[in-house]
Amino acid sequence: MGTVIATWEQPSLAVADSGDRFPVRRIFCVGRNYAEHAREMGFDPDREPPFFFMKPADALRSEAEGFPYPTQSENVHHEVELVVALGKGGKEVAKDRALDLIYGYAVGLDMTRRDLQGAMKKAGRPWEAGKAFDASAPCGELQPAARIGHPKSGRISLTVNGEARQTGDLSELIWSVPETIEHLSALFELKPGDLIFTGTPAGVGPVVPGDVMVATVEGVGEITVKVS
Repeated sequence: MGTVIATWEQPSLAVADSGDRFPVRRIFCVGRNYAEHAREMGFDPDREPPFFFMKPADALRSEAEGFPYPTQSENVHHEVELVVALGKGGKEVAKDRALDLIYGYAVGLDMTRRDLQGAMKKAGRPWEAGKAFDASAPCGELQPAARIGHPKSGRISLTVNGEARQTGDLSELIWSVPETIEHLSALFELKPGDLIFTGTPAGVGPVVPGDVMVATVEGVGEITVKVS
């Protein structure tokens, strides 16, 4: 049986030190998951259940592809994040079983049209135009958990043109990776190929064409992404 339109390329991430690819199904993102970032966005951090938003899988861009500055915005922000890649699925997964679902980890950027996001927040409307636009998820290669383990602490940081912008530690996550998976799997049946962007530390700020972002997660890797 044929298809009635042309098929598209399956979004995927490179697996480090191999020729393998990790096919990506969906991208979930955790909002305001570091206390200092919550404060800089005007909110008080707390332990209420986490909230989530999504990006399309084809928003992914490799380090080499860079980040094309989007139209319809004059205030695009960087947000460095630890990315979790699921190799197994599950529904209502208890946090003590959550790590069993994880294939690996990567360094990612949740790029945000902050002006559009702010306007939509004010109007009580969804965030897609601010968060889910084309190329909004630059991401590095995956490091299998079988090789690096499951990072619970370690420096997470971002520089722009060599200037430090964001810095934090994975231990500062309000909701840990296992807790995040527990909450997320109560809302959605998770599937192999799903990614979870786990939140960003304080220091988010604007970029412009020509800027070079270097994002690092200790024990996971580093990516260099140019804004074009």
